[in-house]
Amino acid sequence: MALTLYAHPLSSYCQKVLIALYEHGVPFEWKLLSSETPENSAKFAELWPLRYMPVLTDGQRVLRESSIIIEYLDLIAAGGTRLIPEDAEAALEVRFYDRVFDNFIMARQQAIVSDHLRPEGVHDSFGVAQARQRLDVAYGWLERVLPDGWIVGNAFTMADCAAAPALFYADKTHPLKGRFPRVAAYLERLEARASNARVRREARPYWHLFPFAD
Repeated sequence: MALTLYAHPLSSYCQKVLIALYEHGVPFEWKLLSSETPENSAKFAELWPLRYMPVLTDGQRVLRESSIIIEYLDLIAAGGTRLIPEDAEAALEVRFYDRVFDNFIMARQQAIVSDHLRPEGVHDSFGVAQARQRLDVAYGWLERVLPDGWIVGNAFTMADCAAAPALFYADKTHPLKGRFPRVAAYLERLEARASNARVRREARPYWHLFPFAD
């Protein structure tokens, strides 16, 4: 097993996979995708012309999309850690919440960030207002359904890997503002997790690039 990850530490979907890698404790080579490493970017574009981070390679095998990569890690890193439960019904719950955090938290906050980065004259105020409203709906639903521990059962899973960057960035972009205490408490638990804390440290040198950095 010779894993290579093409990623940037500030990317939410890269963070999601990094958390999974650190949870499994498997070694990998990190190919930083940055303007300072054009050779990595060129290889990345060859591996995945759509250029969505991250990409993981294992020899000749190429894995794309964060959830698929995490599923693959569970297959090859056999041992005590499982991020997708063996129980089929519990696995469905994990995959469901993984989709919730990617599609209804992360995607909404990214719409706000993308609009912020647009040139003057092409902003979409209606789209931003809609994204904020939909985030509030998602926050409200999570406030009702979140347990006191990890989101599915008592184990840290792929759903929590997805939740960590999604809620972290969403809270910066559209703050919880004390309105959703259970969601805020869950985010605090995620931030305290060793794997996620490591991801935060690795992203710190690039934090100034995030437009809503505090």
